[in-house]
Amino acid sequence: MVLPCADPATGIRVDLIFSFSPYKQQALGWVRTVKLGAAEVRFASVEYLLIHKVVAGHPRDLEDAASVLAKNPLADLSYVRHWLGQLSTALSEPLGERFEQLVTELR
Repeated sequence: MVLPCADPATGIRVDLIFSFSPYKQQALGWVRTVKLGAAEVRFASVEYLLIHKVVAGHPRDLEDAASVLAKNPLADLSYVRHWLGQLSTALSEPLGERFEQLVTELR
């Protein structure tokens, strides 16, 4: 469940993600807090972002995932593979195959 929002004054887009599943609850533990001006903003981890993009599976999401992979060679791919395996079973989707194709294309 994602609620896309935008600040009308700046045009900055923000996706609010609501978490109800065990996976998303665990993913909240992987957030990174960054101070921006006077505010602290929580960002999804690289691993969570990869999983989210692969699950979405749209061409733009897969391009984003490939870019994230290329820019983050130290990402915990075993964590990503674990959750994609779990979600593949639950969603009856070949998520692991989709991810491995991205990894192979980057090599």
